[in-house]
Amino acid sequence: MLHEPQVNPGKDPAAAYKSRVGVRLFCVYATFYLLFVAINLVQPALMEIVVVAGLNLAVLYGMLLIVSALVLALWYDRACRREEARHQNQTTGDH
Repeated sequence: MLHEPQVNPGKDPAAAYKSRVGVRLFCVYATFYLLFVAINLVQPALMEIVVVAGLNLAVLYGMLLIVSALVLALWYDRACRREEARHQNQTTGDH
């Protein structure tokens, strides 16, 4: 059984914008993650420091990585939806 899209989506006029934003947000997250890795490589003892509420830096940083991934994903989704709406308004003539 072949599953194909019900509608042919055609060319996405916002694809270049989505790609640019996605790459930039990935670079932001990758930098944040690389800092985590660098701390673990260079001074792993820092990760044992209790920062807040009995949580050490490793746990806190790990949770921040997870939350930041979610925030960046939501930000990306919002930016892409706005760009798609802008293109849709241009093609329908609404300004």
